[in-house]
Amino acid sequence: MTIKLLAIGKTDNKQLIQLIDDYQKRLKFYIKFSFEIIPDIKNAKNLSEAQQKQKEGDLILSKVSSSDALVLLDENGKQMDSVAFSGYLQKQMNSGLKQLVFVIGGPYGFSNDLYAKAQGKIALSKMTFSHQIVRLFFIEQLYRGFTILRKEPYHHR
Repeated sequence: MTIKLLAIGKTDNKQLIQLIDDYQKRLKFYIKFSFEIIPDIKNAKNLSEAQQKQKEGDLILSKVSSSDALVLLDENGKQMDSVAFSGYLQKQMNSGLKQLVFVIGGPYGFSNDLYAKAQGKIALSKMTFSHQIVRLFFIEQLYRGFTILRKEPYHHR
């Protein structure tokens, strides 16, 4: 199985980029992983919130194939701890799925089309985080999940 993370908009913070890169390198020991940044919508300030979500949704859907499982990182999604998330990852791998795609949306969330296409929603917390920092949190949780599955000491519990 391959895991792909899609996110809207670039990150300018060099320290954040460095930490994300570090966890991406670590993940390569466990699974094929890719992280793709979809550029911000041009002239977004001239668009309504709904129009921006629709344009972002169309771009995201263009990166997802019909055989992919699409999971949105959404504040109203299912909450789970790291051990439960590792179990979720194992279940997805056991299902024979070729590609699992997680999506971090833009500042206004997701379009109705994306919600309709998604096979699931996961919330990282009840708190709200910037879509920049969520990238690091999520990639770290992927890494943690695989260390839990391998019973490695990274997750102390």
